[in-house]
Formats: sequence, C-alpha cells, structure tokens
Amino acid sequence: MKIIWTILLCIALISLLLFSPEVTHEGADIGVSLFMEALFPYLLPYLVLTNWLLKLTHSYKNAPFAVFLQTYGISAIGGFPTGAATIAQLVKRNSITKQQAAYLLGICHCPSPLFLFGFIGRDLLQSSTFSWQYLILLHSFSFILLIAVYFFVPSLSHEVHKAPKDPTPFTSSIRESAPTILIVATTIIFFTTIYHVFLHSVEVVFPSIPAYLELGIASFLEMTNGLFLLHQHAYGDMLLFFTVLLLTTQSLSIHLQVIVIARTAHIAIRPYIMIRIIYSIAIPLLFALLFL
Repeated sequence: MKIIWTILLCIALISLLLFSPEVTHEGADIGVSLFMEALFPYLLPYLVLTNWLLKLTHSYKNAPFAVFLQTYGISAIGGFPTGAATIAQLVKRNSITKQQAAYLLGICHCPSPLFLFGFIGRDLLQSSTFSWQYLILLHSFSFILLIAVYFFVPSLSHEVHKAPKDPTPFTSSIRESAPTILIVATTIIFFTTIYHVFLHSVEVVFPSIPAYLELGIASFLEMTNGLFLLHQHAYGDMLLFFTVLLLTTQSLSIHLQVIVIARTAHIAIRPYIMIRIIYSIAIPLLFALLFL
C-alpha cells in the first residue's frame, strides 16, 4: 500500500510539473537563488576544509572523547549536513561504531554560525543578539547529550588502525565534498520547486490562501524558504520563537540530506529521529523560558 501511495504521489507531482512549465521554471530559479545566496557561500568552504582536516588527523583508539569533540566542533562550524558527512567518513574509517554514529547524527546537526549571523542575524533580523542566544543554548544542550552518548553508548571493542595516508588530501577533499554539495543543492531546488508549483495549483482552485498555511507548507518542505516567509509575516517575540522552532526542527529537505548521507555508511536512522524530536521540544521551550 505504501508503494502504491508513493507511485501516485510521483505521478501527481510529475503531472503538476508538466502542466505548469513556466511556474516550474520560476520555482527552480527561486531554489537556485536560495541555495547560492543563503547556503553555498557558507557550506562549500567548510565542507572542503573539514574533509581535509579529517584526512590530516589520525584515527583514535576506542573512540576517545577527543573524536566526539572533533566531530561536534566540525559540525558546529560547518553546519548541517557537514556533521553527517563527517560522521559517515568516521564510520567508513572505523573510528566510531555505527551505533555511536546513529546518535551523533542527531547531536552533530547544527546550523552554521555564518548562516545564523549572516542570513538570520544580518539579512533577516538586522541584529546578532538572537544568533548568540541561540548558539549558546543549542551548544550547551548538545554538549550534555554528547557526554551522555559517549558514556552510555558502547564504543569500539578493538584497536582502530590508522587510516592510510592520502597522498593528495586537499584535492581528494574537494572531490569528496562535491557529492554532499550536490545533495544539498538538489534537495533545496527540488522542494522549493515543488512548493512553488503546488502553491500555484492550489491558488487556481482557492484564490486566497491563508498566510499561515503558505508558511507552514514552505517550512515543512524547505527551511530557508520558510524562514524567509516567516520574517515577512511575524514580528516581536512570536518571530523569535518560530525562528527558533524552524531552526531546530529544520525541514524535510534537510533531514533527507542527512538520511541520504547516512545511508552511504549504513547508519541507522531511528536514533537520529528520536534525538531530533528531543531537540524540537526542548530547545524552543528553553529559549522561551530564558530569553523571551
């Protein structure tokens, strides 16, 4: 039954795209613009640099806390899906277990500081106060979970051998970062296009769509577009709270990026989903209690 519904959904989406070529083109242009302006300048340099760093560092015995700190630090600076890409590389190098990786996927999943201070702070809020508040709260909460995973999730039971030295680590890092960039770009452009075509089709039947419904659909499909629309319709504490909510829950496109990357290393997804649900409840509530 699940396959049948999936097939019907694909047929419906293909039909929408075929009957609305101009709207499809317009939606794809918006997706490309969002990716190039909001994510690409911040994501690409960090993906290359973090991949390069992994190639230059040594493997550790029994996954000491230094590996967890390094992984979290890389994800905290690079932003999602840098954490997922780093964790997948560590699993392939046998530096951490797949069980550890499954939980780290949910913890090492942070928006980039450049995205927070650039797109959110400068472009949308014209203030860096929110960015500092969100970063401090998020990383404090994440560090507690990181310690819990380190002590309660079983580590490797055998010595991990040092990975073979890569003779061209920098060029290899560029080459290996390309698939992740492609995944991010594809999901953002795809979901932005689908959202634009779907919204146009609904407007044909219902000329007036409530702003909250439009915002909800956009946020569910693609976070960056949802944040952009949110800052056109909300103000004051409500704006800040829902910004935190969107940044923490993210969107279908971001979670699919993580899942696709995790599947390349055969990492389980259920712990990731569980951890993200905890974040989605705890971070907005804590932010409201502490800062609103």
